[in-house]
Amino acid sequence: MSRALLFAATVLAAFPAFAQQDTTLVQDLEKIAAAHHGKVALYAENLRTHQTASISPDLPVQTASTIKLAILLDAAEQVRSHTASFDEKLVLTHENQVPGSGIIGQLDTPLPLTLRDVLHLMVTLSDNTATNMAIDRLGLDHIDKTIQQAGLHQTWLYKKVYKPASGPMPADQPKFGLGKTTPREMAEIMTRLATCNLDLPVTEETFRVGIDGSICGTILKMLRVQQDRDGLPRYIEALDTSELGSAIGNKTGALDRVRADVAIIASKSGPIVIAAYTFDNENQRWTGDNEGQITLAKIGEAIIKAWSPAGLDPTVINWNNPLAPASR
Repeated sequence: MSRALLFAATVLAAFPAFAQQDTTLVQDLEKIAAAHHGKVALYAENLRTHQTASISPDLPVQTASTIKLAILLDAAEQVRSHTASFDEKLVLTHENQVPGSGIIGQLDTPLPLTLRDVLHLMVTLSDNTATNMAIDRLGLDHIDKTIQQAGLHQTWLYKKVYKPASGPMPADQPKFGLGKTTPREMAEIMTRLATCNLDLPVTEETFRVGIDGSICGTILKMLRVQQDRDGLPRYIEALDTSELGSAIGNKTGALDRVRADVAIIASKSGPIVIAAYTFDNENQRWTGDNEGQITLAKIGEAIIKAWSPAGLDPTVINWNNPLAPASR
């Protein structure tokens, strides 16, 4: 057996063939959802045990900024295929500055940035101008092609942020705005990044520890320092992250009536992926105590209490290279 196939077999052996729905946890999550003044859809999975918990996991929802995970996936694919480089230079211009979250829309132009810088800002600050720069560089059509090659047929990036849709659009674009997804499919994107499942469609060459692992490590480190921690991490990140680093990598999304969070969590029971969406929310306050944020926090807390009562351990995931052994 080749070294690549041996590694693949080792990875697959760690994951049971069939996911098992945790019905007790689902009941607890449904109580949280019922108390929320809005709607909830979510999918969660322990990548070691394959326990799952879900509420309407295949319901199409507005992505808000969680669609930026799909941009990260395409960036990883293009860096892997040498059609892009994290070190290549892009130039911020006044014409591509847009409002909303982020900071570079407020800076003087022209400003040179690397693709790594742009993606880092897109993740850590959910910077909308950086997002549009990444879309311009990678290509909207290419990003959607990568999503489809991953087998995600309900996930689409429709347009740039704060820009009108252009060209032929699906009939549902006005309803979903920036992008569409389902909790299950967005959890799949996070899982691909967390397990470094690149090279679509998958071949044995996917498992290149030195090359692919470094690409995924660059992305995981961005997600790990994402600055909006008012959702899923709120009640569960009790570690001294300044000393040990965070045990959570996540990407949030927010609209007036939407709060969403997609996370990879290094728990003591194994890596846990959660994609949770609250929508049609009555509470539209733009504060950290928005009810949607609190509901996401309760969801994260319930899942960790059920699956990893001993808590989190950042060393369960090798954040620098997920294809290499974990640091502990």
